[in-house]
Amino acid sequence: MTAADHHQSEIVETPRSAQALLTLQLQWDDEDDTQRFAAALARQPELRDAFITLHGNLGAGKTTLVRHLLRALGVPGRIKSPTYAVVEPHQAPGLDIWHFDFYRFHDPREWEDAGFRDIFASPGLKLAEWPQQAGSALPPPDVAICLHANDDASRQATLTAHTPRGCDMLQGMAQPLPDTP
Repeated sequence: MTAADHHQSEIVETPRSAQALLTLQLQWDDEDDTQRFAAALARQPELRDAFITLHGNLGAGKTTLVRHLLRALGVPGRIKSPTYAVVEPHQAPGLDIWHFDFYRFHDPREWEDAGFRDIFASPGLKLAEWPQQAGSALPPPDVAICLHANDDASRQATLTAHTPRGCDMLQGMAQPLPDTP
């Protein structure tokens, strides 16, 4: 079975009155599939100024996906989780990236107090794990990625576009993924 067989994509359009504009369902059988997805996402031109939220239980693969994405974008060196720092800035060629983890937030006002409004107003890619902890302080994401661990290796990924930029990204992702990263 090829990687394309593992990634049967289904696009479901929802009415414009709903918050979700477009949804893409993916199955990743192992971490190599996650890496291939991240490489394909990194090739989307709309990613440069996107805001992507990552949802899922502890161990669902949110940080692993971000690490693969940052590598695919050309981020060198160690990529650590922002769990304790709340935000880790990264630099890829010609691209500023901020990786947030709001897991430890207890009050959405912490987002404002931390001065993150300025980061979100600037150009660059923003990735946020546990965005619900920041409440309504965050802008709507271009794409929300919900991960569910089926077992130790496989993941079910639901990607939901909430903006036209997100729709463009998902339409680009609806193509079968290549077999090589």
